[in-house]
Amino acid sequence: MADAAAKWTGRAVAFADSYAHLCAHTAAPLLEAAGVTPGLALLDAGTGSGTVAALAIARGAAVTAVDAEPSMVALAAASVPEADVRLGRLPDLPFADAAFDAVVANFVVNHVPDPAAAVADLARVTRPGGRVAVTVWPRPAPPLQQLWNDILAALEIAPAPSIVPDSLNFPRTPDGVAALLSKAGLRNVSSRTIEWSHHTDLESWWIGPANGMGALGEALAGRDERTRTRARHEYERLAAPFLHNDDLILPTAALLASGDR
Repeated sequence: MADAAAKWTGRAVAFADSYAHLCAHTAAPLLEAAGVTPGLALLDAGTGSGTVAALAIARGAAVTAVDAEPSMVALAAASVPEADVRLGRLPDLPFADAAFDAVVANFVVNHVPDPAAAVADLARVTRPGGRVAVTVWPRPAPPLQQLWNDILAALEIAPAPSIVPDSLNFPRTPDGVAALLSKAGLRNVSSRTIEWSHHTDLESWWIGPANGMGALGEALAGRDERTRTRARHEYERLAAPFLHNDDLILPTAALLASGDR
């Protein structure tokens, strides 16, 4: 897990300025799938910049949030002072069994080396009758994520190795995510695809790769300036079909799965 967390080290502000806006789109459906209501004790696992935690607070929930990266914990604690924000990582959450009424993880299961162990830990800290809801990015990749792959292909650079060993991976499909939750002992599991278009601009969307985040950023880490300049050129070329005046509009999708403890 240390290697998985390391790529986010010190990148909280860059994340908040780029990918956090993308991930925010699923916050409301995630909380709805978890059955979040006023007074409910909620755990937001992998809170990042605190987007989901803030929305849950606005809905009247009592929120505890954890993240494996200290800079994310600091940012979320400052952004959402009403939440109890702590350092914590999957699959070793620092909570007793059945500690929460509901648990959510927004794009976290796709960032841990053992997704099944992570979901089992989410289920462990959920009370019987409570709800667990997670989101992950799908495969095949939608246009937004495929853009990074196309840039790497144009540069003839292989993507960074997956943090998930083949033996521990799972299909990034509705059925694949549903099976992951079912294997963790969750009941009445449902899974669906959410599709939308992410609106940004060329400079804002480049913040992620420029700071070593995402498939392109990870693959460019440690590369020379010439390679990084070529990557930026390919980015502008391949992103051109998605530009509408100054707006970069990228179709994307996410998988949302939930189940009862």
